[in-house]
Amino acid sequence: MRILSFKPHHDGTIAALDAVSAELIYSYEAEKDSFPRYSSITSTTILDAAGRMDVIPDVIAIGGWSKTGFARNVSDAADYYGTAAGSEIVGDKTFFGRKVHFFSSTHERSHLWGSYGMSPFPAGMPCYALIWEGGCGDFYEIDEHLQVVHRGKVMTAPGEKYAFLYALADPKFTLPKGPTRIEDAGKVMALCAYGQTGSPDRDEQALIDFLLPSNLYPLSKENLQNSPYYNIGVTHQKFTNLARKVSDAMFDSFHTFAKNNLTKGYPLLISGGCGLNCDWNRRWLETNLFSDVFIPPCTNDTGSAIGTAVDAMRHFTGNAKIKWSVYSGQPFILDELDRTELEVHPLNYGQVASALLSDKVIGWVQGNCEIGPRALGNRSILAAPFSKATHERLNRIKNREGFRPIAPVCLEQDVALHFDLARPSPYMLLFQKVLDGRLEAVTHVDGTARAQTVSREQNSRLFQLLTSFKAKSGVGVLCNTSLNFNGTGFINRASDLLTYARAAGLDGFVINDTFYLLKEPPLTASSGQKKTA
Repeated sequence: MRILSFKPHHDGTIAALDAVSAELIYSYEAEKDSFPRYSSITSTTILDAAGRMDVIPDVIAIGGWSKTGFARNVSDAADYYGTAAGSEIVGDKTFFGRKVHFFSSTHERSHLWGSYGMSPFPAGMPCYALIWEGGCGDFYEIDEHLQVVHRGKVMTAPGEKYAFLYALADPKFTLPKGPTRIEDAGKVMALCAYGQTGSPDRDEQALIDFLLPSNLYPLSKENLQNSPYYNIGVTHQKFTNLARKVSDAMFDSFHTFAKNNLTKGYPLLISGGCGLNCDWNRRWLETNLFSDVFIPPCTNDTGSAIGTAVDAMRHFTGNAKIKWSVYSGQPFILDELDRTELEVHPLNYGQVASALLSDKVIGWVQGNCEIGPRALGNRSILAAPFSKATHERLNRIKNREGFRPIAPVCLEQDVALHFDLARPSPYMLLFQKVLDGRLEAVTHVDGTARAQTVSREQNSRLFQLLTSFKAKSGVGVLCNTSLNFNGTGFINRASDLLTYARAAGLDGFVINDTFYLLKEPPLTASSGQKKTA
């Protein structure tokens, strides 16, 4: 049985699942291949996904969404909320002349079953689940029979409230009342590191008291024109202090509920966009309320198509566990490259390591792209981790704010040498304190980093590169940031990569087995200056 699943609207994704082998075939996100971030499904996504299917699917699955507001054009699909029996739609459809099963379940269920299906815990093990994102802020319990109990709502729209902070302080945010900018939540997470800890002052407490209990949605910035934080500027110390205090208060609200109501010690599944908050994820681990914590790499809406596919598989087969790889995205497109300005070499890990150690910044492309928003070694920009100047250069290359941190990638067996982490972190979803003072490029202002750990089994080529870099530098750590034009998904074709390398200032790039270095412009005879375009 083949299941083809669609996630509508932002973070549009198409996922294919083999229900017989219970294995993810692929998950194609519409933004990948340099389309705008958070894109809805496009004709390109549909054609790419259809091209990978060798048979007509047996089940067409569609994730649910809101029937009002900006999603009012959704038809013949489930709603946004609901986990109980009856919150799904099941029937038959005609698909290219063939009768197929049709399945649709709510967006809430896509998060729940996506995190459950992808988790490493065995079938039949009861779990707690937390969904916190733009709409949901709820805890659940999944028992050994796959029955779901809603344990309680802690907060409405925690993800929207978190991103709203940035909008409130940003003079450039002039959108009318409605959803916030999705990208702002990650910026708030970075800015929290600049804030001071401690008890909230009067202004901070007033904002917390307004924001956290509110069931208002959408929030309107204009309702807070008298706030001392209105258009104050996102790097203002008063705002970064606020961001830190609100972040702490939000986590404390959920932690208090969990401590009082989730007392059986089950593992915790985390899903929704707030699952990308590495500070909160680390704090959940440290509560010791749960036997383990799992966050999928596509914890935000990029994982919803997978979740709806798992939900459909559960409905038709009774099984809700799948095998999957984080590298299940689109394959890289090897279109024509203009090699006149390139030095071309067979991939030699030592040569690339030497280039990185001499402060070259290298694009790194291998195989299929990652699922989810984090670059995990198949669509990455890599650099040596030792210099603040490298951090600044990478943010210039990425065309983003200087307060944004750069993440490290580290050999799994060495992680405890450099970071206060005693477990693998393969999906770059946990904060750690940096223990190695040499790693200036990847140390955030508060002394933390969000490291990705790599083993040979997980990503053999990145492992080999880190091993070669360690042999030359003594450190098996590199800077790792995503390979993309500003405001778009991962670069996924060779011609775009060359365009980006020239425009952004990469020194070279690797595509699978080939290392390309950009040639230095020749010197003019008269001035000794490099020619420029």
